[in-house]
Amino acid sequence: MRTALRLLGGWALLGLLAYLMWTPGAWPALLVAWVLLTLLADEFGGWFGYLGVLLGGLAFFAPTPEPAGWSVIVPLVGGALLALLLVKHSGGPFVLPFAAAVFALPLLAVARFGTELDPGLKLPGDPAFLRGALLAVAVGLGVSLIRQVTQALLRRRARQRAATLAAGVPLAAVTFDFPDALASEGHDAPRPG
Repeated sequence: MRTALRLLGGWALLGLLAYLMWTPGAWPALLVAWVLLTLLADEFGGWFGYLGVLLGGLAFFAPTPEPAGWSVIVPLVGGALLALLLVKHSGGPFVLPFAAAVFALPLLAVARFGTELDPGLKLPGDPAFLRGALLAVAVGLGVSLIRQVTQALLRRRARQRAATLAAGVPLAAVTFDFPDALASEGHDAPRPG
């Protein structure tokens, strides 16, 4: 049942993401939706996060023209999002700050130095671009942190409960047989076996 719910949740988020990428919209809203829904779908496990990265390119095939600047956003944010997922999947909650850094640093570097390399590259320097992408990552990784910490606490509580139940076995049920001869001979008596 749990696996079915995880699959349903992941596919539902990917379906919503595909719908949003197919419908016309402004790039700031699509950027936030793409990053946030990809990270939320990744929380359901499997390959949902990686499929979400691929769905960012669906706007190129939509019947309406892709949003202005989407040809710059997809490779830049898609590459950073893919790197974030790889780092995020390498460990638990302690790697989440590194995953955020792997995502944010390329975007900040292109925002700062992009116009020096290509004077026509204005979009990464737009505050709405950085704000949308970084806010979506902060929310997505915050949800991931809450989920991972909650799961760890629930697992710890289950282990403690199991240990308490195991320790709660009455002593009458446990018997030890010690030979009386060893106790009467003292400490230097030879040990059996």
